[in-house]
Amino acid sequence: MLTRRMLLGGLLAGAALPALGETMATSPRPMPRPGSTGAGHAAGGVSAGEVADLIAAAKLGGEVAFVLVDGKSGDVLDSRNPELLLPPASVAKTVTSLFALEKLGAGFRFKTRVLATGPVSGGIVQGDLVLVGGGDPTLQTDQLGDLVARLTADGLKGVTGRFLYWEGALPQLTEIAADQPEHVGYNAAISGLNLNFNRAYFEWKKAGGDWTCTVDARGDRFVPVVEMVEVSVAKRDAPLFTYKAGKVEKWTVASSALGKDGSRWLPVRDPGAYVAEVFRTLARAQGIKLDKADRADALPAGTELGRVESEALPDLLQDMLKFSTNLTAECVGLASSGQSGLKASAKAMSDWVGQVFGVAFDMHDHSGLGGTSRVTAAGMARMLVQAEREKRGLKAILKEVGMKDDKGNVIEGSKVKVVAKSGTLNFVSALAGYIVPPGGRELVFAIFTGDPARRDAVPVALREEPEGGHAWTKRSRRLQGQLINRWAGAYG
Repeated sequence: MLTRRMLLGGLLAGAALPALGETMATSPRPMPRPGSTGAGHAAGGVSAGEVADLIAAAKLGGEVAFVLVDGKSGDVLDSRNPELLLPPASVAKTVTSLFALEKLGAGFRFKTRVLATGPVSGGIVQGDLVLVGGGDPTLQTDQLGDLVARLTADGLKGVTGRFLYWEGALPQLTEIAADQPEHVGYNAAISGLNLNFNRAYFEWKKAGGDWTCTVDARGDRFVPVVEMVEVSVAKRDAPLFTYKAGKVEKWTVASSALGKDGSRWLPVRDPGAYVAEVFRTLARAQGIKLDKADRADALPAGTELGRVESEALPDLLQDMLKFSTNLTAECVGLASSGQSGLKASAKAMSDWVGQVFGVAFDMHDHSGLGGTSRVTAAGMARMLVQAEREKRGLKAILKEVGMKDDKGNVIEGSKVKVVAKSGTLNFVSALAGYIVPPGGRELVFAIFTGDPARRDAVPVALREEPEGGHAWTKRSRRLQGQLINRWAGAYG
């Protein structure tokens, strides 16, 4: 699918996997709730001593919290620090998925439309042409190109009035979390108009002693040049990037970081203008004359000439959970709440969780990108149990992560399925989901690990790939696999 191709395209030129989904902002050290023992227990077939040895061997520092419960009864089978408040990372996207499925419905699709404010005569709109965003976070360049092709086939040639764009279906935000490097694509801008996950494709080639830089909004079949984003090479070692906002978003990149040639996706901070420019370029290339776009403050009335629809909500959420796309989570959450700001929207979702599941979640966004959100392992497990009992559709869209051995390798041919959502931030790792044996009882688990002190010590400029972060995450994920392996054998 094009969505998957664009996601994987973000890995070019050393853009690490966390750049697509997650990183960590600063936050206070997590504290247990009143009444929590903090010590936990391990009952039945997995001894507390064995669990303690596994945690010690992981050498994570910070905190480890988990809960294992019977999927049918909800009885706690194993736990450690069950009421300790920790950042959920992208495990938060499970909450967002449940929120969206209830508020928007499984049949919901985002829509991007083209309106004419007057009649079309001889291929010319007698009025304005309006590109209307519905908040679709998955819109891609090829879809815009195909929309233009349909308009051309219907005979559209131009307009007597203006070319307008409207992005007011969602709030216009330049980023999700403030405490992140400027150049990271996972901290996307948000708008009612989004394209290519609000990233532009920067490519460089060295000729002689200098580099040539280009920026485009490439798809599989359309490669429109982007003029509102400029990148130049600066002869320096640091910082890696600098950014200056404006009608033209100007970047510089350190020459010491560039090889002979390469590419990566850079964030666009004014996505509405970006989508409008790309649409105009595609339109002019296919014979539709449009002037440069103006932003419409209010949605004009008009007749629809064409549209692009997203996938149905369950499919869109399944991709979001698989690839951990922050933009999708935020757009879906904002559309579900109808709030005008991200914090207010996240609070509305937290309140909904409390009302529906009886669990106290303190969410500050919908993706888990920020460092101030807090959940407990006990609360997450309780929500997952109830969601499956009430057939809310979450388990069916979670990714199968596989049973793993003590070295972290997937056990091929295992009859036990593990479907879950992971979350990875700087020195924070989480996993929550379902252990499904071929027979016997289904288990529900939530595992959170985090070293806030180490995370907070990372300078902002280095938060894309902090030193030691990859190795820490690998050890945390190995611990998660070890716990799940033992739980499946002892309680499944």
